[in-house]
Amino acid sequence: MEDEAPKIQFFPIINGLQKMALYETKARLYLIGSNNTQTKFRVLKIDRTEPYSLQITDDKVEYSQRQIKELLSMINEGNRAQSGQRQQIGLSRTVSAFGIVGFVRFLEGYYIILVTKRRKVAVLGLHTIYKVEDTTMIYIPHDSVRKASDDEAKYVRLFQNIDLSSNFYFSYSYDLTHSLQYNMEPPRDIPLEILARFKASTFCMDEVERAENFLNLSVNSKDSGEDGNKKPRSQPVKDQKDEKAEQENAKGDSSTAEHGISNQSKFSSQPNSSPRARMKSTVCYGTRNKPYSKYVWNSYLLKPVEESLHPAWILPITHGFVSQNNISVYGRSFFLTLIARRSCRYAGTRFLKRGANFEGDVANEVETEQIVYDAHVSSLHLGRFTSFVQIRGSIPSHWSQDVSKMVPKPPITFDLMDPYAETAGKHFNELLRRFGSPIVVLNLVKRREQRPHESILSTEYSRLVNQLNLTLPPQHRIQYLPFDMARVNKQKDENVMTRLSEIAYRAVKKTGIFQSSAPYYCHHLNANIHYRQMERTSTQGHHDFGSRRNSVLGQRRGRKQTGVVRVNCVDCLDRTNTAQFCLGKCALAFQLYALGVLERPGLEFDSDCVRMLEEMYEDHGDTLALQYGGSQLVHRIRTYRRTAPWTSQGNDIMQTLSRYYSNTFSDTEKQNAINLFLGVYVPQEESVPIWELPSDYLLHHSFTRGFRPCHSRSSSQWWDAEVMESLPLPVDEEQKTVSLLMPVSPTEPKVDLYVDHHRPSEFCILSELFSYHMSHSVRDYMPHFTTDESPFSVRRRPGKRQEELSRSHSTSSPTSSSLSAPKNPGMTGQASTSSTASSGTSSTESEGSDDEELSVASAGSDEDEGAVPPGLSLLAFFPPMTHTYGRSFKPPSRADSAVYKRYEQIYRATSHPASKTSRNAAPLVLIQRSSFSVDSSVETAPPAVPRRSRDLYHRHVATAALGPHPPQHHDLLMYRKFTSFS
Repeated sequence: MEDEAPKIQFFPIINGLQKMALYETKARLYLIGSNNTQTKFRVLKIDRTEPYSLQITDDKVEYSQRQIKELLSMINEGNRAQSGQRQQIGLSRTVSAFGIVGFVRFLEGYYIILVTKRRKVAVLGLHTIYKVEDTTMIYIPHDSVRKASDDEAKYVRLFQNIDLSSNFYFSYSYDLTHSLQYNMEPPRDIPLEILARFKASTFCMDEVERAENFLNLSVNSKDSGEDGNKKPRSQPVKDQKDEKAEQENAKGDSSTAEHGISNQSKFSSQPNSSPRARMKSTVCYGTRNKPYSKYVWNSYLLKPVEESLHPAWILPITHGFVSQNNISVYGRSFFLTLIARRSCRYAGTRFLKRGANFEGDVANEVETEQIVYDAHVSSLHLGRFTSFVQIRGSIPSHWSQDVSKMVPKPPITFDLMDPYAETAGKHFNELLRRFGSPIVVLNLVKRREQRPHESILSTEYSRLVNQLNLTLPPQHRIQYLPFDMARVNKQKDENVMTRLSEIAYRAVKKTGIFQSSAPYYCHHLNANIHYRQMERTSTQGHHDFGSRRNSVLGQRRGRKQTGVVRVNCVDCLDRTNTAQFCLGKCALAFQLYALGVLERPGLEFDSDCVRMLEEMYEDHGDTLALQYGGSQLVHRIRTYRRTAPWTSQGNDIMQTLSRYYSNTFSDTEKQNAINLFLGVYVPQEESVPIWELPSDYLLHHSFTRGFRPCHSRSSSQWWDAEVMESLPLPVDEEQKTVSLLMPVSPTEPKVDLYVDHHRPSEFCILSELFSYHMSHSVRDYMPHFTTDESPFSVRRRPGKRQEELSRSHSTSSPTSSSLSAPKNPGMTGQASTSSTASSGTSSTESEGSDDEELSVASAGSDEDEGAVPPGLSLLAFFPPMTHTYGRSFKPPSRADSAVYKRYEQIYRATSHPASKTSRNAAPLVLIQRSSFSVDSSVETAPPAVPRRSRDLYHRHVATAALGPHPPQHHDLLMYRKFTSFS
């Protein structure tokens, strides 16, 4: 029997430097970094004598706690004042931190930016996501060598306008720049030169965590923490071995690594093998992903030191939104996480960044990922994780709005015509490369207006998509879905949420969702029709995954999301956020069904789970609107559901004014700050200051900076050849590579996520844990008056009118339970308190219904052509009690009346004294019913026990003392008759 090839298992490498302390002398800055347990340290030495250049020394050596204290003591002794000197300058601790944001220089010397406060905001399995709460900016050169510049202070103030404590996130072990599907994908294309061949060396979480007390070591103190278990002094462990040993290891391990990476079906261990045999036959590697530079907002700040420093010092930081809630299903927790990544390319404010640049980067591009997983199994390899990704972004064309005139809606103009759709081709080529096919485009821009304003964008967008689809294969073409959301919202006989739910269902069914583990076997035996019809691809690339003939027990194959839904309006704010909520609601139903929570993939609007999701998307939309538009959402989800109270109109007016003020007066300075932070503009002594530039158009478009395109590619083939070869799977996942790969043991600190997350050596209080303070569906959303704890039950509160306001001829969404049953207002997007008034619409034109426009959204629905909307009636305003409460009053029965009279007599006899009128009445005798013969406060006669019961009890007692009795004769005959059948 031939030996089986070893199975490969990959573990993410944890960033070993999670706590830092900055020490300073007159000539040097010393940055000491440590892991969580403060057992391994690294040192950065920064020269302060250079006024302009950045001189950093990283010895790439790991020190122990004893060694780092000796090193600090030695530096302190060397920098003390000698005899005769007045000032005593030694080693002093400046600040403690949790990570390096980066280094930046304007006109003078360099600054170092450190994260001084962090807060835990989400947990993905054993990976922790932090939010930056505070930073500090320290000038590196000493004052004695500083050469002052007049504009330096202006640049510093402009740079600090980017509030790093507002929606910037990072993680030490999880790559926030990629999706969960990409992070769980094993590496495929790994160059041999990056294989590291060496033997690996063996708080109040909800509140803001401060770094002030880390490494607050007295340089003259002794090792107080090592008295209990002193170890012999060891030499520093270097990361790199000599070349001979590295070459020998590379020769011996290269074939194994290549074989393990190419055989994707052997990543998971066999279910029938023993754990010990599995450990022996499994080869473990630690990996570190290459962050996607599009979502790394401090890439320019890390550029001066990225190549020279150890990777543990590099901390990518993203910008966007992160939120996490707990869906409790009868005590079992399912964590719902929303992660939004804002692109740093062509980034800016609302009216100053529109359309796209020549590289295909669009304005206000945000990738939103919705992750749901079972919190009881936190391992990424063994747990059940699901995710769904959607994106938003401006229309990929060269258009802008003139903000020189102070008008609420500046006119839309096209700066450059693109007859061959080259800019749009670059944009969609990147989407195909990153997400695969199909690309579903949901365009929410108005299509018809009395005065053309938005409609010219819709016409151009449709032309661009048709131009690109001419040369694409039919199975991979871009699917364009126009939906005039603003006009449909004005029509009283239409329901926006119903139409969006139908579009979302068809879009999610096209792209599918990501599922890390194999579906439950019941999903194969009796799969839901909507779940079975979803286009799906397994995690190992099998396109026929999911059919009954291919379902085999024991195969650990999950599901992949192929393609993405791209949503846009003009600003990509209000309407886009509502459409993304409908997509997220539909995807959440499929995710919960895949996790075995729901019997069918459908959720109702008035349930606790959907209300939780709605609030998350409201916060998600408010945050993204503040970043791009300068104010919160104007038209919210409740506005389109027509459930917003009349007082919300005043809030909408205030948000509109706030957005107008921000766009008119403060967006220019904010745009300059973003350009300075991202390195789009680099200050120089000879150049014009950024605040004097009339426009930043020349900074964001490469053609104007002297770069010329290479016309070697045909205009008809706008995609890369490797992209088309891997479709419908994304080529980025099929050719995934990593920046570091090394052989490790699962129990090593650098890959042991359990110890890094739970920290069993530290004392923690249960009430201070992050999961304890997480928003909970039962505690924060379930009403107090109900006994039904299911987060999927419809909450019909007393006093609400159950009135159907949508069209009677429009059917419910495909996920509704029955077509013949009366519609639930929550399924159509209408709450029970909704009205027929359309709120939040600012357009003044009045047009009829356009069935041709909505043909894509309403295709396949069973409509009753002869039905007409019902008129107003008294029953509509005052519904009967049966419709509101589910019950109605009726006369009591004779038996119930007799019982009531009996209790009434007992109350009168015991509560009121005997009156004159009741003397002649018959006395009331209360007889207590009991199983005992005599009852009194003195003695009680126990009930008689029959002889058969006493004999049975004695036999049981004898069996416990003497053992079992031999079987009786008729039992032996029965046993012989049973064995004769075999």
